[in-house]
Amino acid sequence: MDYNTQRDKLQMPEYGRSVQQMVNYCLTIEDREERLRCAKTIVKIMSIVPVQDDEKEEDYQKKLWNHLAAISQYKLDIDYPVEIETQEQVNARPERIPYVKRNIHKRNYGSIVEMFAEHLATMKADKDRDELSLLLANQMKRDLCNWSTDSMSDEKVVDDLAKYTDGRVNIDTLNQPLISDGELLSTRISTSLKKKKKK
Repeated sequence: MDYNTQRDKLQMPEYGRSVQQMVNYCLTIEDREERLRCAKTIVKIMSIVPVQDDEKEEDYQKKLWNHLAAISQYKLDIDYPVEIETQEQVNARPERIPYVKRNIHKRNYGSIVEMFAEHLATMKADKDRDELSLLLANQMKRDLCNWSTDSMSDEKVVDDLAKYTDGRVNIDTLNQPLISDGELLSTRISTSLKKKKKK
């Protein structure tokens, strides 16, 4: 019995063993022109895999020829109609993106809220800053609600925002009421119900 586990490893399993065998045969053809004709036929067979909607035909053909080179382990010596990436280029790892380490004072708010609050502290006191402060305070209250419903309160939000801005931003919740606890909780319940329905 011939099992797949006993066969040679497929270079690109998505194209199947038949394509791999065709490429292996193509490698054995000595005549260069005949080898190129065989490669073109293999690429036509590979193109049976449907093109993605946002993919241009030219890009798709280039991808197929690059896949053909990869299946042959870059041993197929033909005049490729497109530019082929080398094995080194394919295997090259992208440069590591440095992780920005930021000391977050209150993790329940996150770094974006802290940066926003720092920016508010640099703004001059006017109507725009008041509106932004109210938006930020409501976001902070939402964050508290997501973190723990027991800890969310207008007083805590106002106090935390004042600390973030070194006392420059103070919200009067009597004149500028924050989003109500009931509205936050009802939104949270409806969101959790939608998630359950999706499951």
